[in-house]
Amino acid sequence: MYSIFNVPGYRRVSARACAVIVLLSAASAASATSSAQDAGLSLDASLQSAMDHSAALQAAEASVRASTQAAARAGQLPDPTLKAGVDNLPVNGDQRFAVGSDFMTMRRIGIEQEWVSSDKRRLRSDLSDRVVDRQRSGYLAQVTNVRQQTAMAWLTAIYAKKSTAVAQALVEHMTHELDATTASYRGAKTSASDVTQARLMLAQAQDQALKVQQTERAALIGLSRWTAMPVSDVSGEPPSLDSTVPALTPDQLARVQPTLVSGADDIAVADADTAVATSNRSSNWTWEVAYQQRGPQFSNMVSIGVSIPLPIHRSQRQDRDVAEKAELAERARLSYLDTQRQVEADIRTLGTSLTNGRERIANLQGSLLPAAEQRVALANAAYRGGTGTLADIFAARRSLLDAQLQVLDLQREVSLVWAQLEYQVLPPAMASAPAIAVAR
Repeated sequence: MYSIFNVPGYRRVSARACAVIVLLSAASAASATSSAQDAGLSLDASLQSAMDHSAALQAAEASVRASTQAAARAGQLPDPTLKAGVDNLPVNGDQRFAVGSDFMTMRRIGIEQEWVSSDKRRLRSDLSDRVVDRQRSGYLAQVTNVRQQTAMAWLTAIYAKKSTAVAQALVEHMTHELDATTASYRGAKTSASDVTQARLMLAQAQDQALKVQQTERAALIGLSRWTAMPVSDVSGEPPSLDSTVPALTPDQLARVQPTLVSGADDIAVADADTAVATSNRSSNWTWEVAYQQRGPQFSNMVSIGVSIPLPIHRSQRQDRDVAEKAELAERARLSYLDTQRQVEADIRTLGTSLTNGRERIANLQGSLLPAAEQRVALANAAYRGGTGTLADIFAARRSLLDAQLQVLDLQREVSLVWAQLEYQVLPPAMASAPAIAVAR
């Protein structure tokens, strides 16, 4: 596949544009992807697969290529016009429709060319270049969206897998408990109600396991939507819930947050469009050269002419066009300011939620889980000492399962907040790659 930033005719390759290709050029081999799939898809492999197969990214690449082609032609002169005809042809009398008889009749062929000044063409080229940059920033926005959605889908799947493992472990334990209780009942050591209670708890555990298994299957389907290939399993551990995004300065954020990058490009396009409109206050001239052939008894002729538009209503046409473009540029600046405030507020909100979520996870792991585990130990000790019941043990184990699932659910929620925060900016490899053209 050819690089979208190595199209013939386009003169300038920006560092940000090439950085996109540097990231995309690091695709894994098909065999490696297959092996990773068999062992369970990791977060990095999921992100790579999403980047390699995203239809949205391919559509954005097509938009960049299209705008690049437009930029290549923006600075060109308009095509010349070939003009041919017959002038002063008689239509009545003895010489009607005779081309070479009347001295005024001429066969004419000529060239007409609209002349656009080099300054105007330079400004139009600059406008087209700014449009290419805006299309590239749209591509970067798609990159961050694909990466963010893929990461969130993978985190949902990995925590669903962990919940399934916890629920299945409880099912296995309750199955053993039922077998042990049934054997004790046959030995007249427990009552029939204990067996019934064990069966009830096993049925509840099995239902819980089926529920979380369905959640896991749905999560894998959701991940498959972004990786563009079937995902049967995920592997690896969730990343640490630390993010440097809240610590970015406004200037740093403006370079790596695609919404802000796109907003800055909108301003650049509007300013370039205003410059083009200002240059259009000066009219384009059109020159023409024609060769005119008469009858053999008459001299042939050459005509040279220039057409100059007269902007007699400049204040109502050209000036108003300039004023319109200037207002649109002001709108772009104000929109950028509003977007910047919204982005910074969203980052602060997500950062606060992430900090609070980590504190809640630490609290549950330090208090809820130990207490639930202690309750199970006490119930077992009481039952062995003859002061407790089997129902107390089942209730304690059920409570421990609920606590473990509660912690996993909270970890999932906080990890999704982390993904929204961490993956809304460009990855370091894309933000800092050198300005080199890469074909792939």
